[in-house]
Amino acid sequence: MRSIVTIVVCWALCCPVLGADDAGRLPEHIARILERSCLDCHSGDSPKGGLSLATAKTALAGGESGPAIVPAKPDESLLLDYVGGEEPAMPKGRDPLSAEEIALLRRWIAEGAVWPDGRTLKSSRRADKAWWSLKPLAPVEPPAPDGLPDAWSQNPVDRFIYRKLMEKGLQPSPPADKRTLIRRAAFDLVGLPPTPEEIDAFLADDSPDAYDKLLDRLLASPHYGERWGRHWLDVIRFGESSGYERNHIRDDAWPLRDYVVRSFNEDKPFDRLVLEHLAGDQIAPGDPAVEVGTGFLVAGSYDDVGNQDPAAQAQIRANTLDDTISATGAALLGLTVNCARCHDHKFDPIQQADYYRLQAAFAGVQQGSRVLASAEQKRESAEKRRPIEEDLAAVRKELAEFHARVQPRLDQRRAEFLKRFTRPKVDPHGTEETFAPVEAKSVRFTVHRTAVPGGGAGVVLDEFEVWTAGPESRNVALESLGAKAAARASRTSDGDPTFYGPQHTIDGSFGKKWFSAEAGGQLTIELPAAAGIQRVFWSNDRLKEFGGHAFSEEYDVEVSLDGSQWTKVADDSGRMPSTDQRLEQLLFDDCLAPEQRTACAQLEARERSLNSRLQALPPLPQAWIGRFEQPKEAAYLMQGGDPQKRGPNVAPGSLITLSDVVPPYELALDAPESERRLALARWIVSRENPLAPRVLANRLWHYHFGRGIVATPSDFGFNGSPPTHPELLDWLARQLHAGGWRLKPLHKLIMTSMAYRQAGRYDARNAGTDADSIYLWRFPPRRLEAEAIRDSVLAIAGKLDLSMGGPGFRLYRYTVDNVATYTPLDHAGPETYRRAIYHQNPRSLKVDLLGQFDCPDCSLPAPRREVTVSPLQAMVLENHALLIDMARSFAERLVADAGPDGRNQVRRAFLLAFGREPEERESEAALELIGNHGLMVFCRALYNANEFIYVH
Repeated sequence: MRSIVTIVVCWALCCPVLGADDAGRLPEHIARILERSCLDCHSGDSPKGGLSLATAKTALAGGESGPAIVPAKPDESLLLDYVGGEEPAMPKGRDPLSAEEIALLRRWIAEGAVWPDGRTLKSSRRADKAWWSLKPLAPVEPPAPDGLPDAWSQNPVDRFIYRKLMEKGLQPSPPADKRTLIRRAAFDLVGLPPTPEEIDAFLADDSPDAYDKLLDRLLASPHYGERWGRHWLDVIRFGESSGYERNHIRDDAWPLRDYVVRSFNEDKPFDRLVLEHLAGDQIAPGDPAVEVGTGFLVAGSYDDVGNQDPAAQAQIRANTLDDTISATGAALLGLTVNCARCHDHKFDPIQQADYYRLQAAFAGVQQGSRVLASAEQKRESAEKRRPIEEDLAAVRKELAEFHARVQPRLDQRRAEFLKRFTRPKVDPHGTEETFAPVEAKSVRFTVHRTAVPGGGAGVVLDEFEVWTAGPESRNVALESLGAKAAARASRTSDGDPTFYGPQHTIDGSFGKKWFSAEAGGQLTIELPAAAGIQRVFWSNDRLKEFGGHAFSEEYDVEVSLDGSQWTKVADDSGRMPSTDQRLEQLLFDDCLAPEQRTACAQLEARERSLNSRLQALPPLPQAWIGRFEQPKEAAYLMQGGDPQKRGPNVAPGSLITLSDVVPPYELALDAPESERRLALARWIVSRENPLAPRVLANRLWHYHFGRGIVATPSDFGFNGSPPTHPELLDWLARQLHAGGWRLKPLHKLIMTSMAYRQAGRYDARNAGTDADSIYLWRFPPRRLEAEAIRDSVLAIAGKLDLSMGGPGFRLYRYTVDNVATYTPLDHAGPETYRRAIYHQNPRSLKVDLLGQFDCPDCSLPAPRREVTVSPLQAMVLENHALLIDMARSFAERLVADAGPDGRNQVRRAFLLAFGREPEERESEAALELIGNHGLMVFCRALYNANEFIYVH
């Protein structure tokens, strides 16, 4: 056993001992103990147990259990009870305090619990309200130009950058040459390579403002909106399918994409864009050009399976709102608000109640499409519909009167009529017909009428079985036995033959169907050999997975030995109608006299004709931009994020996180839906809110340099990266305010800086200090995004279709049988030669070279794209069908542009692909390659060059 002397000596050697002369240092030691071990839980707006140890006032106030600290009375201070003893209760999840730390706490309390300098303590493991991004924008001015090189003193951006370079002992790079600069600027602003003619014009312009004029031209290009709109669509998780397991396409999602492109081209003030994204229907009701902006709210994934369980429905609804909350917090505020769904944020000062304040703001947002038409379009549509609808109303009135006259007879005859139905309804999960044994080589199943629970028409058969007579009955309608199936009205042309086709009714498995596009249809099965049969069995949905499909209601079963003479052996006689509506219709018809039946049939024919005329009218345009309705109940805090665990009601309001900086607001629990989103949008872009302009300025910097001042563009919290140039970020955010939230002036300010115009050359000494050039001692070279690579391939081949807007093109074949299937195309034609932003981009699908070059899955936001390197990328550039086609077109263009001379062709090729002249050695190597393998192979080689897909 260790002696007490040993313990005392070890403690003396290993721990700081505070003597009488060190009384002034004691509070600092206590501060370090509390910050390291206590403040993760006991600080912020919702501290555990109601106890905050962040300030003297809150610490002395105690918590739910009583006084934690009683000055001069350590024995009455609960804090010592919790941290002491053989099994200390605190700190949870951490190493217990050491004996000497507990002794220091006891001594500190005994000496009066003097607080360290009266300051607010902070956890080293989480942020508080004083976190850098939550502070007001600093009234910072650019550093003085004194001592800076003249070139680096003109643009205020450069003064910030150069001062930081000096602090880090780094030297900036020389300016980039003009060829490099125009290529860099063109890809940055429009996402396309400059043409040789544009390069020549820029090189020939020796005026001092030549570069400014270049930027002005690029910023005025309509393709600027396509380039920067694509960036924003990444951020707001825009996709054109629902996601989840069904993942149905959204054919009317594209108007939001076009709206974003148009907004960037117009240089719409960003505060206005935010208002339109969250409440466009409120700030400009009836203006489709503005209302379309609310597509932001519903641009993400949506689980549309339609689960009937109320608890599951509530969870799906909560998840849907979470998508909107997460997108709003990350895209507009740079906060991971969604991390407070189940509890207070573990790292940022965001309360769980903050999350549900936002949920209350969005509680009226519903997924779906709504009409997106101008007042004039609506008026014209109404004028066309009015006379037809008036006629239809008159016909329906006559039919209603007819039914009213017949109703007494219906009531009298109902009981007797029902006796006709001696057999149960057709069961879509499995129906059997038994008949007298008969010899047959073929069986024909004809459907005259279908029942469709969800409306519409069509015949769906999952399987059809033919069973032999006798005690050892077996199914002989199997493809594996040699049976064959044929169908009339089978839909295969626009369906996936993997799922749609009559052969699947005899494949012996469930889930693959025969699907008829008509209300009726006919299936004929040729058996392997003539057999005595006695029953048939069929189902529409044996696995009970797809409710709502059409199924056969009126049918005949016929048999034949020679395929020409058919005998009916069974039909739907005596079966109860599948729906009450059908039963009433049959009863009604039975009660009519012949002349009444004729008159009624004429009215019904007239009704069908008028309905057809209505359906033939062009519908008003609509878009997937959400629908809005007043919430049926007040929002409430969901304990643990579970909708079934109701906490207190929560009103729509702002984040308390920023209440010390931005004036907070709170609406009534039952506030009109129209006010909720608009109030939130105005709060986000209020002049006092520091987050929105900081986040936006950082996004611009990120896309210009490949890395933001904050490297995590959508997370400005504790887990995000700290800013490399915090003063510059705040200055840029203030420039946004001063410029009316317009982006184009900020683009130009950044792009005219020497920091941006530097060469990208490598310097070993600088790289030893800053390998990634995060302090911008050179322009960081970066690979083009997937869309820019594809667009460039098409552009230099002379095949890029620059038409803008409208429905997108597909690089896949789309089929749906409850669940969507996307099959990438092996080859695509000129209809796919538009810019990649117009690709109809579903979730969970990567196609073409877009997928190989890290085009993100739009199931989630992509504020920062990943850049991977894979051998498959080189294989795609070399061997993909599109690249081969474009290499052929590129070669044809070279012949057309440069004539038959090989050297001229090589020169033209380098100018188109790289924006520069070839060196002599490159020309010689290219001519040798062309001589040995042809011009097309040379073009394929250029597509594979790093220089083609990188910006320097």
